[in-house]
Amino acid sequence: MAKKQKSPEMQEICFQDALIPETEQPYKVPANWVWTRLGKINHYQGKSIDPSISPDDIFELYSVPSCGTGYPEIITGSEIGSTKQIVTNDDVLICKINPRINRVWIVSKHTDNLLIASSEWIIVRNSRIYARYLMWCFQSYYFREYMLSNVSGVGGSLMRSQPKYVSSYPVPLPPLPEQQRIVERIENLFEKLERAKELAKIALDSLETRKAAILQKAFKGELTAKWREENGMSLEGWEDTKIGNVFEVFSGKGFKEKEYARQGVKLLRITNVTYEQLIWNDVKFLPEEYLDEESDLVLKPNDIVMALNRPITNGKVKVSIVDQQGPYILYQRVGCLRAKNEDIVIFYLYYMQSRFFKHQLEANLQGSDQPYLNLPPLKAITCPRPSVPEQQEIVRILDSLFEKEQRAKEFADVIGKIDLMKKTILARAFRGELGTNDPREESSERLLEKIQHERII
Repeated sequence: MAKKQKSPEMQEICFQDALIPETEQPYKVPANWVWTRLGKINHYQGKSIDPSISPDDIFELYSVPSCGTGYPEIITGSEIGSTKQIVTNDDVLICKINPRINRVWIVSKHTDNLLIASSEWIIVRNSRIYARYLMWCFQSYYFREYMLSNVSGVGGSLMRSQPKYVSSYPVPLPPLPEQQRIVERIENLFEKLERAKELAKIALDSLETRKAAILQKAFKGELTAKWREENGMSLEGWEDTKIGNVFEVFSGKGFKEKEYARQGVKLLRITNVTYEQLIWNDVKFLPEEYLDEESDLVLKPNDIVMALNRPITNGKVKVSIVDQQGPYILYQRVGCLRAKNEDIVIFYLYYMQSRFFKHQLEANLQGSDQPYLNLPPLKAITCPRPSVPEQQEIVRILDSLFEKEQRAKEFADVIGKIDLMKKTILARAFRGELGTNDPREESSERLLEKIQHERII
């Protein structure tokens, strides 16, 4: 039996209910756009299937893990262990699991098999709205903030957005032609940015490969072969020793939250130690009275600090030198290497960036999910110990070579800037600030009216 059509009065009530009042709108949009709520434009009606009932049938499965590949799993019913949602081409999928990971996907029929999706997706369907417009909108900063505003679970893979709240989140709705123009502009700009990012990655990979090769030569004595010849020295003068013979090695102390102060002495924690430099995006302070100059916890300029938890990140050792801006107090799970004598500290800082050091470090890590390093194996790591004059010469050569590489490194650093530019483009797109809006076009109120009419008949 066909559904009974609602009266014009009821249709008007439904339309007005779908509009978000100006006082509740997240921000201002062009006059011919409207704000509505996700639930008011979602025509999806849940329909599930148990694929195991048809073990020999093949399904096109939009699972959460396959989202990262951009291609669904083509899989038999016997391989699927739980009930799934039936989806259709152009459905937009928003992942509920850990919304900090920005996972939005469009169903794009790749085969003639039944399309199904994990129950971890919130499915959005509307044939009157451009699916790619919704996809980009759901990836924008303002919407992701809403996704994180109401979650259940304690964190990580246990954290989930709740569909009942997601359906209430605001969505800016421009006229259909403007939706298409926005998508074209976003994807055109993103394509150019991706090309630039790829070039930056190539430059970065080339830089890191070259740097690794230079360090390899430095600590095999190859960079200073001519220098030794000119100074009547030989490679046999190099001594193999251990880190513990060159440095005093110790770690910091834990402090309770109530001991922190608004100002005072900076506490140097793992979050402050990164590859080659200290960063202070997240600063904690202790009161000035904690500054005991006789204590090992008070770091000195030219101390080397190393993260003891996850000391290797993205293939790089998290080791830095303490600058002149201190003093700093050493926190737990951060190791300090303080030179015992006249050895050149920068020489060993360079060594700790080499494969020789990293391979030994990796061999001594404990734990799998959260690898950590204890102090005794750190002290036992072997290192070369040429004469101090040769250490100075190696540092001079490396400083000179890597200074020349700096311009390439700065070029490669655009990767982070490109990601920020993408966020900015998306933010502007859904404010109507990409220069694509035509104010002469019919207001999207008419589009929303049609959508609401379809929802109530």
